[in-house]
Amino acid sequence: MALLYLAPAALLLIAMMGYPLYQLVQISLYEYGQAQASGGAPLEFLGAGNYLELLGDERFWVVLLQTCAFAAVCVLGSLAAGIGLAVLATRIAPLPRILLFLAAIGAWATPAVAGSTVWLFLFDQDFGLVNEVLTGIGISAAEGMSWTYDKYLAFGLVAAEVIWCSFPFVLVTTYAGLTGIPGEIVEAAALDGASTWRTARSVLLPMLRPVLLIATVQSIIWDFKVFTQIYVMTNGGGVAGQNMVLNVYAYQEAFAASNYGTGSAIGVVMTALLLVITLGYLRAQRRNGTEVLA
Repeated sequence: MALLYLAPAALLLIAMMGYPLYQLVQISLYEYGQAQASGGAPLEFLGAGNYLELLGDERFWVVLLQTCAFAAVCVLGSLAAGIGLAVLATRIAPLPRILLFLAAIGAWATPAVAGSTVWLFLFDQDFGLVNEVLTGIGISAAEGMSWTYDKYLAFGLVAAEVIWCSFPFVLVTTYAGLTGIPGEIVEAAALDGASTWRTARSVLLPMLRPVLLIATVQSIIWDFKVFTQIYVMTNGGGVAGQNMVLNVYAYQEAFAASNYGTGSAIGVVMTALLLVITLGYLRAQRRNGTEVLA
């Protein structure tokens, strides 16, 4: 019976995502460049040729490692900020809580291009407010400092912007989970002598696991395929492509270099990696849940 209720949504997802994915896989199997796209040359079937070329390219592995590290920092930062503020929201007065949620939803609702542009302006080398404030409090090294020239500084700046626009989802989701836990359970744990840390680890965390699972999986998917923030804030991937991530790499290969087959292959690899990571995380959470119940 449950499958019947899910069938309309499943059909809609298949209709909207199935065909694009099919096209993506199909293009990745061919030599597909500007000549083939314009009809000036016939398609040449390569099979796994684009994938083998991609896997043999050292730059692909560097970009993949950067993408995984960047996504991990963004996910952990979003979870830490969102969970911490959700706990804070349960302990403050109604008015500050409303202001907190309004500010968070404002950050969440800001378009990625607009948010990235504002952050670039704040950290501008010559006129940015951040450099002026740091210089004003005596940090002379901040005068005229470029936040996007150095590889790791640029990644850190983009990660901070991604966390800023991502943590509100974790905040709202975790706050809903916390407010849904009956207060009697926490009171019973306190009467049994459990410390605050013990109550959080043994009582609240197991009850919040389904909510945190949703927030974590969504954050992994969003942060692993970040494109706009990297592209806008590092001007297409940074100096000499030092801040490249997989989504930007696929864009550069497909549209800048007109290697549509290679760009599609990168997209297929990204999709496969996300499926593996998500399924692995779900399996680990299911195993942990079984151990807790046992």
